Amino acid sequence: MFDNLILDTDSYKASHWLQYPPGTTGAFSYVESRGGRYDRTVFFGLQAILKTALAAPVTHAMVDEAAQLLAAHGEPFNEAGWRRIVDVHGGRLPVRIRAVPEGTVVPVHQALMTIENTDPECFWLPSYLETLLLRVWYPVTVATTSWGVKQTIRAALEKTSDDPEGQLPFKLHDFGARGVSSKASAAIGGLAHLVNFLGSDTLAAVQAGRAWYNEPMAAFSIPAAEHSTITSWGREREADAYRNMLRQFGKPGALFSVVSDSYDLFDAISRIWGRELRDEVIASGATVVIRPDSGDPVAIVAETLRRLDEAFGSTVNAKGYKLLNHVRVIQGDGVNPVSIAAILERVIADGFSAENLAFGMGGGLLQQLDRDTQRFALKCSAAKVDGAWIDVSKNPVTDPGKRSKAGRLMLQRNAAGDYRTVAVGEDEAAPEGWEDAMVTVWEDGALLVDHTLAQVRARSEQG
Repeated sequence: MFDNLILDTDSYKASHWLQYPPGTTGAFSYVESRGGRYDRTVFFGLQAILKTALAAPVTHAMVDEAAQLLAAHGEPFNEAGWRRIVDVHGGRLPVRIRAVPEGTVVPVHQALMTIENTDPECFWLPSYLETLLLRVWYPVTVATTSWGVKQTIRAALEKTSDDPEGQLPFKLHDFGARGVSSKASAAIGGLAHLVNFLGSDTLAAVQAGRAWYNEPMAAFSIPAAEHSTITSWGREREADAYRNMLRQFGKPGALFSVVSDSYDLFDAISRIWGRELRDEVIASGATVVIRPDSGDPVAIVAETLRRLDEAFGSTVNAKGYKLLNHVRVIQGDGVNPVSIAAILERVIADGFSAENLAFGMGGGLLQQLDRDTQRFALKCSAAKVDGAWIDVSKNPVTDPGKRSKAGRLMLQRNAAGDYRTVAVGEDEAAPEGWEDAMVTVWEDGALLVDHTLAQVRARSEQG
C-alpha cells in the first residue's frame, strides 16, 4: 500500500515538472540546518533512507497506480517522465546524491548533502524527491540531541569520575520506543541515539543497526522491573517483590534495575532496600540500580542518592567525589537535555560522582523535536537552462532567516576542521588548503558508500 516511490511525495510536487523554464535540463538541490537549538548537527540517517525508500526500482505498475490516484486527486502527472525512468533506467532513479560522511559533526548553515539529476530529461526529479529525502532531518536531530547530552554528561564525568570515558557510553539509555508515532520512527530515531551511546531498550533500533549499518549488536540492556511486576505482589508484599528481583537477577557482577516509587520511594530506599534487604543486596555481588519514577527530578535524585549513601555507604574517589557501594540510580522520569544538566549540577554540588547516575530518556530523545528544532530545509540552488547553469535562491524580505543558498554548492573543510559552503563551477575542485567534505553516496540507483555504525560512531566522537 505504501511502497510506491512515486507517491512518496507531496501532492503539489506532481505539477512542478510543468513549471520550470523551457529548456531546463538540470537541477541542483541541497540540505542544510538553518540554525536551531544546537549550533552544529551530527549527520546521520541518509543511508537508512537510501536502503529503504530508494532501494526498489520503479515499475510500470507503480506508474499505473500513480497515474490513476493523482488523476482522481486532482493533480497532473508526468507519466512520460516516469515511464522513461522505467524504460531507459530500469526503474533506477537517475540522480546523484552527495553527502558528508555519516557521523560527521558540522556547524549549522552549511550544506550537508546535495542532489542533482544525471539524465537531462529528468531535471524535475531532485525537487520531486524533497519530501522523501528531507526526512533525514529526524535522525540528524535525534543524533544531535543525543550528542549534545553526551557532552553534558562527559563534562560531569570528567570532573567527578576516575574513569569518565569508560562510564560514558552507558549513561544515556533510550526509553523512547513507546512514545514515538511508529516502529519506523523508533528504529531510525533509536539508532540515531546509538551513534553516541550503547544503551537502549528500543529493539527496533538494534534491528535497524543490523539491516542498515552492518552492526551485529548496536546496543545493550539489563533486566529491569516495571510497576506492574512490583505492584502485582501487593503493597504489603513490596519487599517480597524486590527480594524476587534479587533472587532472579542478583548474581556476582550483574546489574539490574528496580523501579521503587510504586508507593513510597523514600520508605522503599531507607527501610526495605537499606535495612530489610541490605545484607542480601551485598551478598548477591550484584549492583542494584534503583529507579525513581515520579516527583521533581532534581530533588528526587538528590534525595535518593543521599538515602542510598546513608544505607549502603560510599567511597571517595581520586577526584574527591562519593561513589556508592553496591547500588546505583537511573532517572527516567522528566528527563530531557535541560533536566539532565540540572540534575548533574545538583548531584555534583552534593559531593556525589556523576558515575552514580544514569539517565533513561524517552519522549525528550525521540519525540520532543520537529523539523524546526534545527530548521532543516531542502532547496534548489541551481538550474541548467538552455545549456547554462543559473543561480536559484529565495530571499524573502519578511524572513531573512529563510534566505537560501545559490549555485552548485560544495562543502569544503580545511586542516583546522573549519567548514564552508561555496558555489563552484561544474567539475571544479576545492582550492589548495581546502578539501571536498562530501562524497558521492548514491548514483543512478546504486549505493556507492555503505557506512558501518562503528565508522559513524568514530566520526561522531571526533566531532
